Amino acid sequence: MYTQENGFYIAHGPNGPISILGKMANRHGLIAGATGTGKTVTLQVIAESFCKAGVPCFMADMKGDLSGVSQPGKLSSFIEKRLPEFGIDQESLTFEGCPVRFYDVYGEQGIPMRATIGEMGPDLMARILGLNETQTGVLNILYRILDDKGILLDDLKDLRSALDWLSKHAKEYTTQYGNVSTASIGAIQRALLHLENQGADKFFGIPSFNIMDLLETRDGKGILSVLAADKLMLQPKLYSTFLLWLLSELYSTLPEVGDQELPKLVFFFDEAHMLFEDTSKALTDKIEQVIRLIRSKGVGIFFISQLPTDIPDVILGQLGNRVQHALRAYTPRDQKAVKVAAETFRANPAFKTEEAILELGTGEALVSFLDEKGAPCVVERAKVLFPLSQIGAITEGQRLDIMNANKDINAKYKEAGERESVFEVFAREAEAEAKAAEEATAAKEAEKEEKSKKKEKTIWDKVWKSVVTAVTGTLATILGKTVADTITGKKSKNTSIKDAAGRAAKNATSAAGRQILRDILGNLTK
Repeated sequence: MYTQENGFYIAHGPNGPISILGKMANRHGLIAGATGTGKTVTLQVIAESFCKAGVPCFMADMKGDLSGVSQPGKLSSFIEKRLPEFGIDQESLTFEGCPVRFYDVYGEQGIPMRATIGEMGPDLMARILGLNETQTGVLNILYRILDDKGILLDDLKDLRSALDWLSKHAKEYTTQYGNVSTASIGAIQRALLHLENQGADKFFGIPSFNIMDLLETRDGKGILSVLAADKLMLQPKLYSTFLLWLLSELYSTLPEVGDQELPKLVFFFDEAHMLFEDTSKALTDKIEQVIRLIRSKGVGIFFISQLPTDIPDVILGQLGNRVQHALRAYTPRDQKAVKVAAETFRANPAFKTEEAILELGTGEALVSFLDEKGAPCVVERAKVLFPLSQIGAITEGQRLDIMNANKDINAKYKEAGERESVFEVFAREAEAEAKAAEEATAAKEAEKEEKSKKKEKTIWDKVWKSVVTAVTGTLATILGKTVADTITGKKSKNTSIKDAAGRAAKNATSAAGRQILRDILGNLTK
């Protein structure tokens, strides 16, 4: 119910309509109250008001009640009685639903929403797996090694294969990355098995959800993305970590836009206490940083929880738009929570805030929104408007019709994809290493053989030189004797005799040379 003052008419107090200013919607908000006091209806009223203004929203449906936002509401006796109080003319009243997309991590009640193990990051994965500090450190080392190698982690099988690989190669990386114990890897593997047994393997994989799909509009209205969380909330850490991942992706993906007349997206975080239970200080600090800075990206966050004390003070202080439904003070803890809730409001002299929180009826709330200067308004006791869409769950047939109507995006995420697994990457790497080692061995053998051949050739060269030397020496001896005889004239007295003597000497020399060569080669062979 978008007003002319760029505000969203949410509740009606003694002084008239109470609205959230559009340009202050990214300053975040809180909807608190005991079970059954009207938190879900308040959420629905705020969400459909943003929707009609063209602002898309994301919300988790814990019990199926929010699915009714997709269907037109109808006039009831309760609404009819309240019309005069809200200053609304019945004839001008138009009930209508909002454009909706249903999502489901398990792919049963809506479009599958997936994220890869790599995108989730080691810290969020450690939170899902319930790892201690040492085990988280090992997981960080694994992520770092894989990043350096350019290897992507898609699903739980990939992470298991990577851990198995790390256990076999831990010593190779100890010096550079730190110690990796077998016990820690075993603990992580057991946590993975437990997570897989709970069906969480359906959440991790490709195609990974594109965060920009949450920012779409249809016919001038913002599309409401409703996550079926009735099954997911049974695993509180997976539920809260998944929503935190969505916020982190929005923060890292969207550009800076500053304060605008309207937010780009409004994100409703139901059962917000799950986000902060058993969360380390380091992770809480990161959550606080994301919440503080994401407003500059044009995203407004509304936390929904029973008690304001469920939210850490450092984050509670950033939630400027407040709707506080009734609380019950049955225990000292409840009484303390009521007092804390009262102290978070700017006091109204017309009533005592602490007493009013205990007296509120269903549909009533203490409301305080930010003014144009960003300061909280004085708290007012007011009645929250009724939604123009259906209150309560829709039928399975209606849900199926809506799912089938979103054919394009359904086809985009329906079937899980598959790309080269980490196991295949490491198998290929091992094969390449083995081949390289084999080639190195072969090259070494070839070099050794070549050296052997050169050595053998050198030996034969020496043998041949010896043979030649010996033969030459023998020939020189024989020829020298023949020449001497010729000079002294002992053999011949004329030329014919000399020629005959030369031929005889030549024959003798050849025969002697052959005999010497045979003797030498025979000895070498022996």
